Amino acid sequence: MTFHCQNYDIAADRCKRLSGECVPARKGCVLEGRMVVSDELAERIRRINEETARRKLKDSAARQAE
Repeated sequence: MTFHCQNYDIAADRCKRLSGECVPARKGCVLEGRMVVSDELAERIRRINEETARRKLKDSAARQAE
């Protein structure tokens, strides 16, 4: 896959905008909704979104318990 993104940190191999792994078209990405993704990439995006949602839920529960 070849593309250029101003938010991609080549040295760290990370997305600066999302502070994590660079996965084109994922939620929050500047390419979101602007390109068609393969089934494999769509599944990868789905897993990342689920992990993010779980992490936010866990953080929220921890804050409420304090």
